[in-house]
Amino acid sequence: MRISVIGCGYLGAVHASAMAELGHEVIGIDVDERKIAALAAGRPPFFEPGLPEILTSATATGRLRFSTDIADAAGSEVHFLAVGTPQTAGTNAADVSYVDAAFEGLLPHLAEGALVVGKSTVPVGTAARLAGRLAEAAPHASLAWNPEFLREGFAVKDTLEPDRLVYGIAHEHVTSVLDQVYRAAIEAGTPRLVTDYATAELVKVAANAFLATKISFINAMAEIADATGADVTALADAIGHDARIGRRFLNAGIGFGGGCLPKDIRAFTARAEELGRGESLEFLKEVDTINMRQRKRVVDLAVAALGGSVHRSRIAVLGVTFKPESDDVRDSPALDVAVQLKGLGAEVVATDPEGIENARSRHPQLTYLESTREALRDADLVVLATEWREYRALDPDATGRLVAGRRIIDGRNVLDPAAWRAAGWQYRGLGRP
Repeated sequence: MRISVIGCGYLGAVHASAMAELGHEVIGIDVDERKIAALAAGRPPFFEPGLPEILTSATATGRLRFSTDIADAAGSEVHFLAVGTPQTAGTNAADVSYVDAAFEGLLPHLAEGALVVGKSTVPVGTAARLAGRLAEAAPHASLAWNPEFLREGFAVKDTLEPDRLVYGIAHEHVTSVLDQVYRAAIEAGTPRLVTDYATAELVKVAANAFLATKISFINAMAEIADATGADVTALADAIGHDARIGRRFLNAGIGFGGGCLPKDIRAFTARAEELGRGESLEFLKEVDTINMRQRKRVVDLAVAALGGSVHRSRIAVLGVTFKPESDDVRDSPALDVAVQLKGLGAEVVATDPEGIENARSRHPQLTYLESTREALRDADLVVLATEWREYRALDPDATGRLVAGRRIIDGRNVLDPAAWRAAGWQYRGLGRP
């Protein structure tokens, strides 16, 4: 099919490349000239495993091209809206102005029978509002809402092989059009749920709210474990065997971050308040509070490990991205901890396999080193803040020969405490005795 993708950030660039990889003829549209130039040259403007390969192969076939002119979307049968919905400055609400602008810009270029498909995470009610506008300005076109469920680090796989497809529609014929778009996934047996606009919008934010709640729950249990001498990791293993609970996302640590979970749960609570149902999501405010408190707990552990003050101590922070296999530092707990330690007078040396440049652009006051070995050298304290594979695989003896003091805070609870203590390290995890 002929497809346009409006917005070529993280979501849009992956979606456009994946759709072309599946055989569709795709044009990606974005107002950022540098981003479009990079994508057209086969260079993703961010790190995502597998994306360079499908971007290169799709552009080589001629099925994928990019433009800064939304008029070039004309002639497409399906138009995906994949622009961002950041948190509005000064409030918790989502900023849908980019969605609105992209939608309005697209209206003059909609052909007869065209389908506009929203993929952005938006406040419930947005699709109905846009459908009303579409009925006025382009009654010959239709609207659907098709939320994305991408995991950074696995976004290419999640797009090519989704675990579910959700169609929010108002007209039955839309289903057959989307079935053509996702034919490969449907033929592979991917579950497909067809629902109304509001439910499709809620699916995404409800899923993120649930995952955030699960992470904050186990972090709250880690606080109790610290107070009682219990082991939160063993606790998570035990309750995770209950099929009603499950073990995934029950890993205590520094907390969640990134461009989705934090801002989405805040926007969800803001929208609930607008609907007069704020009490229904009041608990999410505590979920957010627990999550932010984890960062302060790591800082407090660092202060305690260094005898009550980090002033002039050299601290190696391993990882600045919010998760491994990504260069995303938006609302990153790891970077936040590094900045807080710097603010307390520590000499912070941060390292990361992919996120240094993004971190430096936001917080140039930190010292960044590409080499893990050099970042560790002469450190009085090590803070493992992002669970990259190379940090999980560190040898405690070899690492001990580099540092000035064998002290480590495992902010992700991914190291073996016994092995590190046996090598003479003062080890502290979160909720681990």
